[in-house]
Amino acid sequence: MRIALPAVIDGAALACLDPAAHVTDLGGETMGTRWSVRATLPGRLEAAAVQRAVTVRLDGIVAEMSHWSPTSLLSRFNAAPAGSWATLPPDFAHVIAAGLRIAAASGGAFDPAIGRLVDLSGFGAHPVAEPPDDAALAAARATSGYRRLDWSPGDRRLRQPGGLSLDLSGIAKGFAVDAVADLLGGMGIVHALVEIGGELVGRGVRPDGQPWWVDLETPPGIDLAPLRIALHGLAVATSGDYRRGRHTLDPRTGRSADTGIVSVSVIADTALAADAWATALTVMGVAQGLALATAGGLPARIVTAEPPHEHLTPALLAMLAD
Repeated sequence: MRIALPAVIDGAALACLDPAAHVTDLGGETMGTRWSVRATLPGRLEAAAVQRAVTVRLDGIVAEMSHWSPTSLLSRFNAAPAGSWATLPPDFAHVIAAGLRIAAASGGAFDPAIGRLVDLSGFGAHPVAEPPDDAALAAARATSGYRRLDWSPGDRRLRQPGGLSLDLSGIAKGFAVDAVADLLGGMGIVHALVEIGGELVGRGVRPDGQPWWVDLETPPGIDLAPLRIALHGLAVATSGDYRRGRHTLDPRTGRSADTGIVSVSVIADTALAADAWATALTVMGVAQGLALATAGGLPARIVTAEPPHEHLTPALLAMLAD
């Protein structure tokens, strides 16, 4: 068993550790998957109150960023006339700003503005019977891409250039994990593990003083030595075709990414970053993805099937315990 440890220990979290505390498990459904929280609740805080608060928080995110709901803010932006500006609420603005930064840093391997391409591929809200022909793909690409967006961060305004569709499925779930973790912190919950669909954030530690241990997923049929992460002030996300039941779309071509990668796991300070970067590295391929992750100091594992092999970035190797 290989163990990856955080570089920084939160002394304040350890100082309020209660070895006699009980771990409460909560959960529900959101974003087409399930959410779960494992936490030690302080004082008289009731589990039912936490459950309600998390549900309300997640429902609010879905109402803004869902590409499945025709009444979501995202859907309304996608249907807005060319040249119109939308003033985004803080959550949506935060996700857009982060998505645009990662899109630029990855050269478009991650792109929050490819809703047309996602729909055309059959992975959007309206499945299609056949793959698109070249003409349909070219038309969708012409109206897609983050470079077509005008973003004014000071007043949180986003311009619809005409025909562009946002799709935040590669980043919104990670943001939701962070949002729930922050919500719990605001309720006085110091020690918690939050998960939505396999993307996780760990805050504090378990009552026994151990961190929240999470094993990196290994794709089926591939034999790798287990790799366990101490999620203490960290997040982790995994991108893989085997998990999603569909191929990862390359925003730069509009077609499935054919890089030989079957799984990418990324560790970051936030699940939002881990989520988006796991997608970007999958699209970029082994050589380019490793180079960019290495240059950016990103702890990541890239797994290929033929031949079966794992590639660990220097930042992840540095986390491994001797």
